[in-house]
Amino acid sequence: MIFPEAITELDMYKVFADRVKAPILANITEFGATPLYTTEQLASVDVSLVLYPLSAFRAMNKAAENVYTALRRDGTQANVIDTMQTRMELYDRINYHAFEQSLDALFAQKKN
Repeated sequence: MIFPEAITELDMYKVFADRVKAPILANITEFGATPLYTTEQLASVDVSLVLYPLSAFRAMNKAAENVYTALRRDGTQANVIDTMQTRMELYDRINYHAFEQSLDALFAQKKN
């Protein structure tokens, strides 16, 4: 796997792919030298793997900043509740209820 650093033109990935005959990795980080190409654009120039190393982290930090700003300003989180993941959304995302049922079944077996 080859990671060409700070690619500024899409066609440069194709040059790497053609010359090195190895899988090409694109590191697509916000605020870097490489433009925010789409996965389709990158695939078209033979990029094999795309990383977004800080995208979610930056979004989470901004969300946390907004919550703490509201807490300091308003003394409550009430005005930002609509931006938060609900308990049920979390449970659905992590398949909590199915896991809880499997634990219940496991513990029931151990009792017998």
